[in-house]
Amino acid sequence: MKNFQEILQNAIAARADLFDEKHQSAFRLFNGFLEGNPDIAIDLYAQTVIIHNYADSPTDGEIFVEATRAFLLDEFDWLKAIIVKTRKGETPEQKNGVLIFGGKAGDRIREHGVWYAVDLMMNRDASLYLDTRNLRAWAIANLAGKTVLNTFAYTGSLGVASQAAGAERVVQSDLSRKFLNVAKRSYTLNGFPIHKKDFQSADFWAHANRLKREGELFDCVYLDAPFFAETRKGRIDLSENSARLINKVRPLVTNEGYLVAINNALFVSGTEYMQTLEELCEDGYLEVEQLIPVPEDFTGYKGTRVSNPPVDPAPFNHSTKIAILKVKRK
Repeated sequence: MKNFQEILQNAIAARADLFDEKHQSAFRLFNGFLEGNPDIAIDLYAQTVIIHNYADSPTDGEIFVEATRAFLLDEFDWLKAIIVKTRKGETPEQKNGVLIFGGKAGDRIREHGVWYAVDLMMNRDASLYLDTRNLRAWAIANLAGKTVLNTFAYTGSLGVASQAAGAERVVQSDLSRKFLNVAKRSYTLNGFPIHKKDFQSADFWAHANRLKREGELFDCVYLDAPFFAETRKGRIDLSENSARLINKVRPLVTNEGYLVAINNALFVSGTEYMQTLEELCEDGYLEVEQLIPVPEDFTGYKGTRVSNPPVDPAPFNHSTKIAILKVKRK
């Protein structure tokens, strides 16, 4: 266990510049898959820590969970809550998160000067994807005065960043109203006006068809689909049909607009995904303008990374592969 504590100490030291004085930021404290213990990952959301127990046998993982809890409470006297999410838990509660320290989980974080509401035990995910932090920074820098469509919005963080940039209009679309309600809370935290008609609960396939029929066009469309999902309207499998998803939203992007395409399939290599994008660009109406890297707290640092992903993500730096595409219209 001493070795595990040393691994944690090194990982936290590598992230020293990510801690802010008021403890409002959010980032991955430890990526066990790449930094020495694949049974554990640790995320920090302001003053709340989430410990992800990924062990094949959850009871085996509990040894590391307890070691992590004790270590963090000794290291950080400002922590107010610790949650454990057990990937192979027997109940929804275990998978969504159990509070093992503190009375209440935090409900917001601050990133790039923007507030984001979080509901850390709402489901298996923590309601804000930390690996897209650099993409939110890109949005803030590039989308002032633009119109934006955030498909598969989840809790709307990419749309919130776009709103913070000064976008003219942001449409947040997701099948779940529960997730969109978290996005509305983020708007309230930042003092953004809430236009109810721009929070649209709908199936992706039907929604894209409706927007196309109505002639809607956007300067930027985000496409951050789940790895796999299926409804009566259609099937999503990022290992097989990412090109179909991109083609579905291409008609919704203005000339010289952006299509932000994200593929987080762990076993889709960077070369394979780039080949998909390059084939889509062969007609001359799409162009790969930029690849957005995932922050180092997810990839591991030079002094902490001891293993590699199961497939090579290059030219991306992580299995969350983020590409900014430029669209040309006929």
